[in-house]
Amino acid sequence: MVFEHIYILLKNNFPENTILEASPESIQPYLVIAPSEIEKVCRFLYAHEQTYFDFLSCLTALDNGKEAGTMEVIYHLYSIPYDAKMVLKVILERSSEGQTLPQVPSVSSVWQTANWHEREAFDLLGIYFLNHPDLRRILLPQDWEGHPLRKDYQHQERYHGIRVAYEP
Repeated sequence: MVFEHIYILLKNNFPENTILEASPESIQPYLVIAPSEIEKVCRFLYAHEQTYFDFLSCLTALDNGKEAGTMEVIYHLYSIPYDAKMVLKVILERSSEGQTLPQVPSVSSVWQTANWHEREAFDLLGIYFLNHPDLRRILLPQDWEGHPLRKDYQHQERYHGIRVAYEP
């Protein structure tokens, strides 16, 4: 199934404000999905007999910086039986230090592998995944301060008395 067919299938099965942007001409064509709808769209793409995206190849996140004021969660889906690929994005408002973390529904109930991917995005970028079964740090200690892949991250000089700051 090609991008255009998937786009039409989603347009026909979801409310008008679900797909916020379609980019079929990109190197990796993608759809931007409303954050509140991402879990429903993923569940649909997993369960629908014409798509059956049974594999979440990658879930990653990025910080677009203070100027843009946004963060993104990017989902790379793959259908093994149909040998089809799909990229979905969710764009979130970026929070500043001390504010509530950006939030998006978890897709770990659709694909178990999302559990680890979402924990990594939470740990390194500070994106909160609603209804995640075990959202805690996965790479850094539980008491680590901040989220190191954020563009405004302030490096700690010491952690429990151990020097951690890099000095050129």
